[in-house]
Amino acid sequence: MKKVIALQDLDCANCAAKMETAIRNIDGVHSVSVNFITQKMIIDIDDGNVESLLKEIKTVCKKVEPDCTLKI
Repeated sequence: MKKVIALQDLDCANCAAKMETAIRNIDGVHSVSVNFITQKMIIDIDDGNVESLLKEIKTVCKKVEPDCTLKI
C-alpha cells in the first residue's frame, strides 16, 4: 500500500535522510522517500498491518526529529 504523508516542522535535509534510513529498516516497509523541500513522505508498506506500521513510523520519526509532526 502506497501512502503519502504530510510532514510539519521537518527542520533539515539531514534529518529527512536519517528518517528515511530508520524507516527503511522497519519490517513491512518496502520503500520510503522523505522530501525535505515538499515536507512529504511517500511510503510503500504491507497491507496487512497498516496501523501498527504507521505507529512505528511515527515513533521512529519522533526519535529523529522530535518537533516533526506526521499528518496521516
